[in-house]
Amino acid sequence: MPQLRLVVLLLAALVAAPVVAAAAYPEKPIRLIVPFPPGGGTDALSRILAPKLGENLGQQVLVDNRGGAQGGVGTTLGAKAAPDGYTLVFAHSGALTINPHMYSSLGYNTLKDFAAVSRGTEMPYILVLHPSVPAKSMKELAALARTHPGQLTFASTSAGPQLMGELFRTISKTQMVHVPYKGAGPAVTDLLGGHVSIMFTVPSSVGGHIRAGKLRALGVSGTQREESLPEVPTMTEAGFADFGQAREWYGFVVPAGTPAEAITRLNAALVRALNDPDVHKRLHPLAQKPVPSTPAQFADYIRAQYELWGKVVKATGAKVE
Repeated sequence: MPQLRLVVLLLAALVAAPVVAAAAYPEKPIRLIVPFPPGGGTDALSRILAPKLGENLGQQVLVDNRGGAQGGVGTTLGAKAAPDGYTLVFAHSGALTINPHMYSSLGYNTLKDFAAVSRGTEMPYILVLHPSVPAKSMKELAALARTHPGQLTFASTSAGPQLMGELFRTISKTQMVHVPYKGAGPAVTDLLGGHVSIMFTVPSSVGGHIRAGKLRALGVSGTQREESLPEVPTMTEAGFADFGQAREWYGFVVPAGTPAEAITRLNAALVRALNDPDVHKRLHPLAQKPVPSTPAQFADYIRAQYELWGKVVKATGAKVE
């Protein structure tokens, strides 16, 4: 009987061990790699969500900004991180689904090196310019650019805004000089200083400057006006329907091979944070709409966006300069 009792206890311990291990995650702080410098929409969302995630996970979430190569530097770092559940990667639409079609060589494979966790937010693109540029509409801007070929400059901070600029050049048959930046922070600073003429970006990077009269907005993508900037017409209203439903989106992924249990826990924490009323309130003036999802839904969305933007890049002939 003593031997039988020992066998039963050992079996019980073996069965319980995986449960205890799973329940213990996370046992230490989690790093959130954001592939852009501070000052833009990616950083804003990360700083809002990190404390909420920390509360939901019972561990601190540390934001690690790694800008460069239109999000490629930080995204590559995330792809090569240990798949142990302690590295969460900020998934940026440009870095994941546009960069692969514009760079001849990347340090990651979007469809192989990451596991989806959840979608984050989505937002329209917005076209803004320095007040010194004498254009009050997108059509006036196109006419100005045609009259002065090569004199206007457009800033971009990632592949999405660059493509929007390339589309504008193609549609309006204009010549403008592209000026790439590592992130929205330095780009907006130069735009405010008049060092560049215009910029396609997201409202979270420039909304405050528009409301303060420091920048002029000419249009937002999509079929409806942005609630936080209702006076700004849609690009369709402005006569540029080709921009249609173009949106920038953010989400979260982890290195491929991360345990399913960790992904499930991270997804639950993210969905809960994104559904938090306080988060909604703080994101509203930034024009970021929370769109949480399951890991499978986000994986399907990434694949679809990857294919879509591949066709757009091919049509415009856009490449990294």
